Amino acid sequence: MTERDLVRRPVAAAPLPAGSLLRAVPGLARVAATSAWQATAWSMHAGRVSTNYVAQRVIDGQTPAAILQDAATDLRNGALRLLGLPVQGPYLRPAERAPRPVASTSDLQRRGSELIRRSNDVHVVEDTHPAFARILSEITPDEARILRYLYLDGPQPAIDVRTNRPLGIGSVLVAGGLNMIAEHSGCVHLERIHPYLTNLARLGLISFSKEQVSNPKRYQVVEAQPKVAAALKRAGRMPRMVQRSILLTTFGEEFCRTCLPLGGATRTTRLDPADGRGM
Repeated sequence: MTERDLVRRPVAAAPLPAGSLLRAVPGLARVAATSAWQATAWSMHAGRVSTNYVAQRVIDGQTPAAILQDAATDLRNGALRLLGLPVQGPYLRPAERAPRPVASTSDLQRRGSELIRRSNDVHVVEDTHPAFARILSEITPDEARILRYLYLDGPQPAIDVRTNRPLGIGSVLVAGGLNMIAEHSGCVHLERIHPYLTNLARLGLISFSKEQVSNPKRYQVVEAQPKVAAALKRAGRMPRMVQRSILLTTFGEEFCRTCLPLGGATRTTRLDPADGRGM
């Protein structure tokens, strides 16, 4: 087994003209500065990946991080080929990559005109929002559980822990949005609740409200949790707790009704007569 079998150079590196090599010198310096250790390891284990190859990648406009990552991929692919396993795709120069479609102004105006035309056509019936299919591909199973729980049980209590300052001036947020949604909705990864809620808010499905839930006793369950006690300890002397809520948006409610299995349940569950929403 020769070195040729272990490392396959994806792009042939022909000798570069002197002028091109000079233009590549600043980029080569950035590659070395980005990761001297990776570059050294690469040169030790893949001698055929020459300076001309790196220089050509720099001239192509590739970043140092991308060059080093592709070099590591080449080494890994050599080992995978020895084991008879599938390898990752080879590096493609920018000119060889499939071009990304770019919509021109006229294309966008044409699509907008088509939308207006369809809105005026009484025979066009759209049962669901076109974004729902994309949203289903951008949420996790745990996030679907959270949405279903918020739909069935309504707004949930959340607590912000802040340092205590006179008149609230200079108060610092120690922990925000502490809640029991992950536990109550049956999430598998409880520790990911904040990324989950951030993603759902990004998609316009939930909202972080400054309003409290109507039943103040529900905050006692959250306050008794160890994560809240730890945040209170970090907040120092006489910390302050701010009661808030987390709830579905109208768009989120429609998404749940359209896309999630609700078992025939409706929003009447735990309906709050004071504000028309869940407690």
